[in-house]
Amino acid sequence: MRAGVVIGFFLAALCACSGVDSREWVCMGTVARLSAKDGGEIDVAPARDVFARIEKLLSAHDPASELSRLAPLADDAVLARCSDEVRACYAAAFRLRDETGALFNPRWRGTNTLDLGAIAKGFAVDEAARRYPAADKPLLIDLGGNLKAVRGTWKTGVRDPEDPDGWVETFTLTDGMACATSGTYARGDHIRDGRTGAAVKTFVRSVTVIHPTSAMLADGLSTTLFLLGREKGEAFLKEKHPEARAIWVGR
Repeated sequence: MRAGVVIGFFLAALCACSGVDSREWVCMGTVARLSAKDGGEIDVAPARDVFARIEKLLSAHDPASELSRLAPLADDAVLARCSDEVRACYAAAFRLRDETGALFNPRWRGTNTLDLGAIAKGFAVDEAARRYPAADKPLLIDLGGNLKAVRGTWKTGVRDPEDPDGWVETFTLTDGMACATSGTYARGDHIRDGRTGAAVKTFVRSVTVIHPTSAMLADGLSTTLFLLGREKGEAFLKEKHPEARAIWVGR
């Protein structure tokens, strides 16, 4: 049930006029980027360390990871035995599964498996943001399109799938706000129904979720809404997570 991230990053147009400086590296199967305004050095070490640690703990592809070792256990045992630093990620994934009747399902591959790929990157962004409590300049964290504004105001948006230079909608993220996108127009129909494991085919091409505080919930909810479709997804968001809002792109 891994989510495809297809959010258009609007910083390119801002770099020349706003003095945006960025540092990037590869981790968790994608590109991580820290961006800052107003000059000065960007200390990537705190974010790099967090991402590496979470990848080691939550990798579904590493048989030695904590996630792989805990996968055969029941949910309550997983929560009891997992590392304190990642417990919130497991708990959020199990909660979304319960809220959706297992449409979102960290065990979509089978009872004795676990996969947090649809929520872990957002969680990692939140954890990295905690390592910059006294950021002295506008700072944005980006992990594969999971964005969080640690400080300052940042403009971003959802790219138009029919126009590489166009935008469906642009918006701003300010202190603590986050967003994430799940969609198919980068990797095709790959988002899985957690109940059957089958790839979902809908009239939705992407869903971007903007959350006031949590990149983890933005990440998990974007997948959830994609799986539900627009009508049911809007109703779910209103009932369960009214603090968030969604931007939909149809086929």
